[in-house]
Amino acid sequence: MLREWWYPAAISRDATAYDAQFLRTLIAAGIVFFAVQIALIGIVWYFRAKNSKAIRIEKEHTRLELLWVSATAILFWGVLALGIRVWAGVQFTAAAPDAEMIEVLAQQFVWNFRYPGADGKFGRTDIRYIDYPGGNPFGLDDSDPRAKDDFISATLRIPAGREVKLMLTARDVIHSFFVRELRIKQDVVPGMTILLHFVAETPGTYEVPCSELCGLGHSAMRTTMIVMPPAEYERWKREQAH
Repeated sequence: MLREWWYPAAISRDATAYDAQFLRTLIAAGIVFFAVQIALIGIVWYFRAKNSKAIRIEKEHTRLELLWVSATAILFWGVLALGIRVWAGVQFTAAAPDAEMIEVLAQQFVWNFRYPGADGKFGRTDIRYIDYPGGNPFGLDDSDPRAKDDFISATLRIPAGREVKLMLTARDVIHSFFVRELRIKQDVVPGMTILLHFVAETPGTYEVPCSELCGLGHSAMRTTMIVMPPAEYERWKREQAH
């Protein structure tokens, strides 16, 4: 029942860890919030019952101030320490050498995904060869043997249970790659290649919208990520090569 109105079900271990950290933070903040509100109500009630006038407190309470500051610091750093390992594991660790490599191109107002062919290597690209009507948004250079077996898809397809390494680039303005079930949102910046890796464990179809306002057609810039069983994914790749 909780999942019907809370976050959608997580499809990776990192997403599950993010959810756990969010829940811990929410509980800690909730306890502090209600404790402060109860204390405030108690103070107001106490002094109103005594019919006391407002007084000015000039005496320093160094120990009390140190106590509150220390408690706040301990709570803050404790919550941070619990979550930093998960965050750093996604942002600061390299993908496995055998991760499935996919290049992601964001531009107004479409997503395109390039896969290496049977050789496992991406072919050379050149801006001179970009041809949108001809289905070559990446500018593949056909004279490069490695480019001949590369193929392009408007839908992101990945294998379930296997690490995926995305290389994100933008052609025009800042876009943002977002999959809510992965709890991942990564800005895509022109002139930069940003690496992102994850393992999606649950087969299914998930929405991939652009979550950064990128122009008048921003609302239409969306595609899907299809997580496929490994055997089905490999069969799909072989079909694209012909």
